[in-house]
Amino acid sequence: MARHDGTIAVVTGAGHGIGRSIASQLVAEGAAVAVLEIDEPKGSETVSQIVEAGGRAAFVKADITNADQVETAFAAAENALGPVNLLVNNAAFTDAGDLKGMGLDSWHREIDVNLNGTYHCIRAVLPRMRSRGGGAIVNIASVNGMRYFGNPSYSAAKAGVINLTMSVASEFGRDGIRCNAVSPGSVRTDNITWTIRQQKDPGVFEKLGRWYPLGRVAEPMDIAKAVSFLGSNDAAYISGVVLPVDGGMLAGMNVMIDEFILEA
Repeated sequence: MARHDGTIAVVTGAGHGIGRSIASQLVAEGAAVAVLEIDEPKGSETVSQIVEAGGRAAFVKADITNADQVETAFAAAENALGPVNLLVNNAAFTDAGDLKGMGLDSWHREIDVNLNGTYHCIRAVLPRMRSRGGGAIVNIASVNGMRYFGNPSYSAAKAGVINLTMSVASEFGRDGIRCNAVSPGSVRTDNITWTIRQQKDPGVFEKLGRWYPLGRVAEPMDIAKAVSFLGSNDAAYISGVVLPVDGGMLAGMNVMIDEFILEA
């Protein structure tokens, strides 16, 4: 029996990058997945790849900043695949900057997508899970929500996601609902921010890798495997946890130690 046999999952932002890897990993382990995306071509591409590989998937379109669209999307997902018992809140947005140069629109957009969008999806799925005796929620947070590494509005939003994770775990645990978060460090993806950085510096991921004790940035599948575990019955007694998947970066900056402390 595969780990996710019987799992009906909704994965937000699964049209590319981390989200697509999460959806693919869950399907490989037996789940059926609803790809909730604002970008219909990319979301449909993910579904096509899954179906062509023999899996079950459906595309549902929604802007997660719109609570009504989210509610409609969850109803469509359940109509297509069945009762949802796993939600993965992956959809995210970042507009790198600092507080000195940030406009109000940028601040509100990042909070709206990363924090409010996550809440909208949780709000939509909780009554469904409660009525059926439980389920699992995995939120994609970030090491930025645990330490400051730039991108202040994104960091503030992800810190909110972490606290929201704990709130849901505490309040709804007696309903059989577990809620955990995965906090990635840098991940090698094709999102627009990394694409622009690679155009400026093709070696950006290699430069970043030296700051991580494991010597590299993450691949999307590194995150997907952690999500699959936390969303499964293998983690049946784990709730309210924030799991860094960061190659050891939060444990210590070995480059700083090597270059400044040991040399001194």
